[in-house]
Amino acid sequence: MLRTVSAHLELTVFEPAHLAFSVAVAPAGARESMLITFDGTPIESIERDDAGNRLHTLDVPAGRVILDYSAEFAGRAPAPVVDEVELLRYLRPSRYCESDALAPTARAEFGGLKGADVLAAVSSWVGQKLAYVPGSSLPTDGAVRTLLSRQGVCRDYAHLVIALLRALDVPARLVAVYAPGLDPMDFHAVAEAYVEGAWHVVDATLLAPRASLLRISTGRDAADTAFLSSFHGALTLDGISVGAVVDALPGDDPRDLAVIG
Repeated sequence: MLRTVSAHLELTVFEPAHLAFSVAVAPAGARESMLITFDGTPIESIERDDAGNRLHTLDVPAGRVILDYSAEFAGRAPAPVVDEVELLRYLRPSRYCESDALAPTARAEFGGLKGADVLAAVSSWVGQKLAYVPGSSLPTDGAVRTLLSRQGVCRDYAHLVIALLRALDVPARLVAVYAPGLDPMDFHAVAEAYVEGAWHVVDATLLAPRASLLRISTGRDAADTAFLSSFHGALTLDGISVGAVVDALPGDDPRDLAVIG
C-alpha cells in the first residue's frame, strides 16, 4: 500500500507568535518534505517529540506564514507499543471526553458487551444518533454537548465514541490522520480503542476506509492533536488544503477489527 499525503496552510500573523504545527506523519520511514516560508522567505522550524507526536515549532513576527508538507509512505506501519501507564491515562475522563458524565448512558446501552462487539456497538450507536453537519459544533464542544445536539463533525464523533468506551473501562484515545477516500478531503479524526491485546480504530462517521488511514498524532482528545497551535500572538488561518491518496482504496466492514497502519 502506497499512500501519498500533503498539507498546505496559509496564516496571517498580526502579533509575534510561537507556532506549533502537527502535520507530519508519525510512522518512521516516510519520504517527506516540509517548507515553511515567512513573507516568501524559507524559515527553519525545530522538530520536537511530544509523546510520540512530531511537532514543528517556530517563533515568527507579524507577517505571512505558509506551510507546505508532503509525504509518501509505502507498506504498513508497525503496531503502536502498548504501555500500561498509557492505558490508564486513556481510561480517565479528559477535556473533551467526559466519560464520567456519560457512564450511566454507556452502561445502559452497552453493558455486558466486550471486545470487538462493544466497538461495533458503540460505533453503530454513535453513527445513528449523530448527523454529520459541517460547521455545527464549536471548538469547545465536548462529548456531552455533542450527544445533546445530535450533530457534529469527525472530532465530535470521535470524542463521543471515546467517552462511551472509557465509561465501559475500555482504553480509548483520539488519532488525527490523513484519510484517503475522505470526501471532502481534510484532516480527519478517529477513535482508537484497546481491546483483545491491540489498538483498533473506530470511526463512526464511516467516511474513509480504516485500513488506508495514516497516523499524524495521538492523544487524549483534540486538545493533544491540533494541526496548529498558536501562543502569545494573534493570527488568522486564511487557507488550508489537505491531500491523501492511496494506490488501491481498500474496502471496509465496520463490524471487523481494523488497525491504523
